[in-house]
Amino acid sequence: MASVHESLYFNPMMTNGVVHANVFGIKDWVTPYKIAVLVLLNEMSRTGEGAVSLMERRRLNQLLLPLLQGPDITLSKLYKLIEESCPQLANSVQIRIKLMAEGELKDMEQFFDDLSDSFSGTEPEVHKTSVVVFWITCLHGPSVSEGHQPRLTKRGLFLRHMILAYSKLSFSQVFKLYTALQQYFQNGEKKTVEDADMELTSRDEGERKMEKEELDVSVREEEVSCSGPLSQKQAEFFLSQQASLLKNDETKALTPASLQKELNNLLKFNPDFAEAHYLSYLNNLRVQDVFSSTHSLLHYFDRLILTGAESKSNGEEGYGRSLRYAALNLAALHCRFGHYWLYVLGQKRSDSYVLLEHSVKKAVHFGLPYLASLGIQSLVQQRAFAGKTANKLMDALKDSDLLHWKHSLSELIDISIAQKTAIWRLYGRSTMALQQAQMLLSMNSLEAVNAGVQQNNTESFAVALCHLAELHAEQCLRKALDTCWTGLLNDVAERVKPHQWKGTKKAVVLQAQNQMSEAHKLLQKLLVHCQKLKNTEMVISVLLSVAELYWRSSSPTIALPMLLQALALSKEYRLQYLASETVLNLAFAQLILGIPEQALSLLHMAIEPILADGAILDKGRAMFLVAKCQVASAASYDQPKKAEALEAAIENLNEAKNYFAKVDCKERIRDVVYFQARLYHTLGKTQERNRCAMLFRQLHQELPSHGVPLINHL
Repeated sequence: MASVHESLYFNPMMTNGVVHANVFGIKDWVTPYKIAVLVLLNEMSRTGEGAVSLMERRRLNQLLLPLLQGPDITLSKLYKLIEESCPQLANSVQIRIKLMAEGELKDMEQFFDDLSDSFSGTEPEVHKTSVVVFWITCLHGPSVSEGHQPRLTKRGLFLRHMILAYSKLSFSQVFKLYTALQQYFQNGEKKTVEDADMELTSRDEGERKMEKEELDVSVREEEVSCSGPLSQKQAEFFLSQQASLLKNDETKALTPASLQKELNNLLKFNPDFAEAHYLSYLNNLRVQDVFSSTHSLLHYFDRLILTGAESKSNGEEGYGRSLRYAALNLAALHCRFGHYWLYVLGQKRSDSYVLLEHSVKKAVHFGLPYLASLGIQSLVQQRAFAGKTANKLMDALKDSDLLHWKHSLSELIDISIAQKTAIWRLYGRSTMALQQAQMLLSMNSLEAVNAGVQQNNTESFAVALCHLAELHAEQCLRKALDTCWTGLLNDVAERVKPHQWKGTKKAVVLQAQNQMSEAHKLLQKLLVHCQKLKNTEMVISVLLSVAELYWRSSSPTIALPMLLQALALSKEYRLQYLASETVLNLAFAQLILGIPEQALSLLHMAIEPILADGAILDKGRAMFLVAKCQVASAASYDQPKKAEALEAAIENLNEAKNYFAKVDCKERIRDVVYFQARLYHTLGKTQERNRCAMLFRQLHQELPSHGVPLINHL
């Protein structure tokens, strides 16, 4: 093909063996691939009624539309697609193309003459009752319905466009087209031989499967690299397909580099193609290229105004409308890349409520359900962080759901469910969060996407997977957790943004290494950072970590102000689970300070939410603390009542040990069996004491020992 390209270097109508017909007012041109499609259509018209089965006819009809609208593909790929639909017809097409490519130039000319004759004469082959219509009739019934008429029209227009484009060519252009056809055929034959060799050399089923996957990838790359310039309809189909894939399932779209290469090829032949600039903008967002995305976005609106499309559809205000949308999109672009000097809503939270409410009212007034729903979602998110009650937030989301289902806004349905999952997680209701996350993951997309693509790679899908992974981790469901992480790593890991939990994890590691001063400095910096960001949930978590640091440093009195501040924040913002965890920590502080009766009364307030919605480890900690408080309170009881309290404590310790065993926390199991051995010794149960003592000894030898027990009395 290189020689063809060099010989046509100064010819504006030819590139890489492709004959352009746009200069003659026709929005299509002849390529070797389209000649092969013409051969397929011609063979279909020549095939009799009983030559192929009904199922084969259906598959061929389903194949034709993407062949006519899609970009050029290799000949071997075309053979494969036709063979999957109708092997007999694939053989006929292959023979016709072989005879034409290995023959002479007059064979190709005769082929187009025969196509022209099919539209002329007293009894033309292509008309309403011709054999071509028979293929649709067999698929849809005895009469061609109005809904399927465009498919027949598209075939007829394709034939007519190709015939007109070919008739406008000079002899030299016809010769170069025939040379390109020969090269196209030779490349296809070479690929077919390679495919056959690969199948013959494969030894087992696993190797065959692997080689087939590699072959499929190479074919797709070849299609991208060797396809010539697209016609207007092919370009529109390509852009709409890739835009839909970027929106719904990015993994099935072309890679950023391959897609940009195709877009550059489109823009080389039509620089004013506005839609191609916009898809280039979306593609550059995938790789976080702020310069190229801004460049493409500005070019899109420049071309949109130059075409005059906006002024025609919107009257005299069309240009101004386009410029307003350009400014809005540019502001959204800068916000996405973190250029917050242009961001207003995040700077004044009080003003943001007013602006969002105003935007929702305006959207409802002008009948814009998509914008209205987005505004409601933003309001719900802000009010959740402000501590509004869950029932009011759910009522607002219910109103937005009515808009989604009424207008079939499937993307916003997913966002709404993900929002509900996050709200229930924020308020500590893990059961409700689990239900919403599983509902989102099990839902099929309501939006029809090419090739059966479902919306399983959206941001809401990633959020649901993250919440589900956390919920499974809390309940120690390892297999389910592995499944969630596999989904994240394979499909949507790039969408998960980092957050401040990294600092907390580092502090926990330092604390476990007994580096208390370093952990305290890190937690103080993190606390200031979270307070500046007004991230209440993280502020409470850091306060609890600081309080635990003080306990380990034998300073429980200093931890009390931290705990009271955390409790006040969790109550103010209605974070029920964090409030229960804070009460649990307060009870532990009271136990250390020697007031176990008050600690036990506090535990009765916090134990129910923890057992209902808490993590397995938190449940074990709560039951262990209850047992400690029961033992400490029993010190002042008389002997019968004390024995009863110790028996109850042993039962709670058994329950705590079961929870710790689920998460394989051997260090805490060691503490539990030590405590049980002491209790059994007090009750005079020697056999049970010895069993617990033996288990403690095994675990103590297996595990390292750090520090001293915080409670060393019964």
